[in-house]
Amino acid sequence: MERIIRELEQVLEKGQMLLNEPMDRHTTFRVGGPADYYLMPTAETLPKTISLLKEYQIPVTVIGNGSNLLVSDAGIRGAVVEIGRRMSDISVEGETITARAGAMLSQVAVKAYKNGLSGMEFAAGIPGSVGGAVVMNAGAYGGEIKDILVFADVLDKDGEIKTFTNEQLEFGYRQSIISKQNYVAVCAKLRLHKAEPQAVKKKMEDLKERRISKQPLEFPSAGSAFKRPEGYFAGKLIMDAGLSGFSIGGAKVSEKHCGFVINQGGASASDIYAVICHVQKTVKEQFGVKLQTEVKLIGEF
Repeated sequence: MERIIRELEQVLEKGQMLLNEPMDRHTTFRVGGPADYYLMPTAETLPKTISLLKEYQIPVTVIGNGSNLLVSDAGIRGAVVEIGRRMSDISVEGETITARAGAMLSQVAVKAYKNGLSGMEFAAGIPGSVGGAVVMNAGAYGGEIKDILVFADVLDKDGEIKTFTNEQLEFGYRQSIISKQNYVAVCAKLRLHKAEPQAVKKKMEDLKERRISKQPLEFPSAGSAFKRPEGYFAGKLIMDAGLSGFSIGGAKVSEKHCGFVINQGGASASDIYAVICHVQKTVKEQFGVKLQTEVKLIGEF
């Protein structure tokens, strides 16, 4: 352990490596036990960091903003590599925006509107990063990342940076080849179109109001807990099953939007997981529909 720490210290700058770091500081659920190593490399040091961890056979978990994760109370064995603010550059050229994976979608949306570019409005309220959005083909209000992405640079299993076109990324509902192959998204180029800045801003504000009125944004959560089952809406199934407000410990099915499981205060990861499992079991029993989690489970449950 001491040897790998020394080698990582030679690659990373001071403050970019934390040991036994509580994951409740890095997830929007505000739960999760400690990670053995919590690393925050730059774009330049990312390949070497990943390579070192693999050389020492240390399991690697890559995260962005932690907005779609449920980390167990036992934490994460191995290393968590954060693609965050140290990899968040955004640049605009004509009708395209190039953003590193750590840039927040909200920041990219604001950059777009200030430059008179439309097409990114749907993502303005998604509390995630560009990398996470590309990995899971994030979407909202009828738009998805696949609709605007030109290409993405990814770090493959051999530690090499490769460029994948939109078609090569094999986008599907909340998935891509990156998620299937455990690659790491590094950068994305988005193609938008010219529009009046105030019109773009107004659309962003309208969507924001819709979110505020319909989603429990005042509580820690990971957004929609379940994927949309074909032919159904997860939130309606959960509500029709009589589970609105169902709670275990500090975790609860939101009355405001039944597709959300929230941390109403003091919840553990086990509480949240228990609520998710109860919802899945009840909906399956009553309607014969198997709800799949949109939230990614990390650690032992």
